[in-house]
Amino acid sequence: MMVMERSEGSVVLAFCAALVVALGAAVVGRPHAAERPAAEQQPRAARLQAVEGLRHAVAAAAPEASDAGLRVLEEGGNAADAMVTASFVMAVVRPQSTGIGGGGFALYHDARSRTQTALDGRERAPAGATETMYLDSRGNPTRDSLDGPRAAGVPGLVAMLWELHQRHGSGALTWARLVQPAIDLAEEGFPVPPSLARAIANRREVLQRHPASRDLFMPKGRPLQAGDIFRQPGLGRTLRAIAREGRAGFYAGPVAAELSFKTRAAGGVLTQEDLAAYAVAERQPLRTTYRRREVVTMPPPSSGGVALIQMLNVLSTWEEGLGQLRFHSPDHLHVLAETMKRAFADRAEHLGDPDFVAVPVARLTGVPYALELRRGIAMDRAMPSRELRAGLPAGPLEREHTTHISVIDAHGNAASSTQTVNTDLGSGFVAGDTGVLLNNEMDDFASKPGSPNVYGLVQGRQNAIAAGKRPLSSMTPTFVLHEGRVILVVGSPGGPRIINTVLQVVSNVVDFDLPLDQAVAAPRVHHQWLPDELLVEAGLPTRTIAALGARGHVVRVLEGRGMGDVQAIGVRPSGARVAVSDPRAEGRPAAR
Repeated sequence: MMVMERSEGSVVLAFCAALVVALGAAVVGRPHAAERPAAEQQPRAARLQAVEGLRHAVAAAAPEASDAGLRVLEEGGNAADAMVTASFVMAVVRPQSTGIGGGGFALYHDARSRTQTALDGRERAPAGATETMYLDSRGNPTRDSLDGPRAAGVPGLVAMLWELHQRHGSGALTWARLVQPAIDLAEEGFPVPPSLARAIANRREVLQRHPASRDLFMPKGRPLQAGDIFRQPGLGRTLRAIAREGRAGFYAGPVAAELSFKTRAAGGVLTQEDLAAYAVAERQPLRTTYRRREVVTMPPPSSGGVALIQMLNVLSTWEEGLGQLRFHSPDHLHVLAETMKRAFADRAEHLGDPDFVAVPVARLTGVPYALELRRGIAMDRAMPSRELRAGLPAGPLEREHTTHISVIDAHGNAASSTQTVNTDLGSGFVAGDTGVLLNNEMDDFASKPGSPNVYGLVQGRQNAIAAGKRPLSSMTPTFVLHEGRVILVVGSPGGPRIINTVLQVVSNVVDFDLPLDQAVAAPRVHHQWLPDELLVEAGLPTRTIAALGARGHVVRVLEGRGMGDVQAIGVRPSGARVAVSDPRAEGRPAAR
């Protein structure tokens, strides 16, 4: 069955053949004779964002962030320094995607020791949060988990960036220097990009309810339009406090007092004590070997790393390699869909904050379990989701407007960070004179276990609300290594689609030897178990979609809208860095 969907948004781009020659051979992957995409899958538009450099590379979803990060590297900073700067700049220029009122995850690779660190800067539920706080008198979920100050978890981004700087910064540049580009953009302003203008229009009703939000995003009663100059003086003052005082500039003192006072006065539950008590968690990265490459990714409370490794393990059971299947053939896409739905069934049942619940990570990511799942995949029939349950005994996620930043420096240090305020412009609530737009990450909890959230995801009691708990996430910052050296840094926004987006980029490169630009631009598919439908981007042949329908997949074609916004960097055998920003959106990488 095939369903056509038409929606507004960025145009989905397929392959850009004219740039393949310029970018040359594959970034990573073993050479073999995998069939390349047919001509009918070539581009309908051509704006592939890819650059190559010999030393440094930064890929971010805004050119201002990529450029600012690259300048840090050229001044002697390392990948951690560049990530700090690029993240603060993104917080200013893409408030619909991220911000200091949100949170994120970061992976860091130290080239000298060849070790990786995972930092968990995910928001936490305030101390005043309760399991039923978003249910009405009949026990049904309300909009309070999405709109307004009650939707906000305790922000973690500033603390995570401070921790990254303290642990891994080069020492060549001061913290204040790293924050300054964001201050300049907040105070001097920048032209509103189309994506931000759309987000403001989409969230106009919520923004109008809160004076500081209305004044910032709808000056003189008119929503900001693309091309308008957007200045954020309140945010600039807050960033100056952070530049002077580090972490304390946000989590203590006047900023914390104003932030909590304005939030509580408007009906929220966030307090100064919540801010002061926030702590970044260091986690043990998850890792697996896939086609002689080491994949390192984020552990819980990200569900992304567990699901990614689980799916890679299943795909690795094709002993001759997934590349034996013709790229984007019905067999290839069927295998991806059946693998995806099994991982998402397990996600719904077993994933949550490991500080609060027991998560069976070892078994979910183990090879024996992958073999069990593989035996249940029939090549001629899609298993209906109603017949599929989590494979172990019983014991949101980020929107397209999350963001990702990838960095590699001249020494081989690498950083991969996915950051978010959740949906468009988060909660829509700006906390008074701080200029801080707060997240709505509390919706990523299971407000009513067993009911779908804003992304259609069904989640279990493992992810129920509890004070101090971190909501489950799909963010999947990832490294691929060969012989101890990072050869691919990748991540994406996209809600639950993040996980499957990262999976497909990794597989496109490793299994099919696609150059990184093509691996990122290739049409994507997505299945998340429930609802039982296979989403596919435009660009796949009609006969392929029909063949998937004949196997029992309910196929929905996304017309005019893409899945994800990948920011990736690959390293060629020569050592050259190839940075790619997804052509589906507005990013532009930078490299030297």
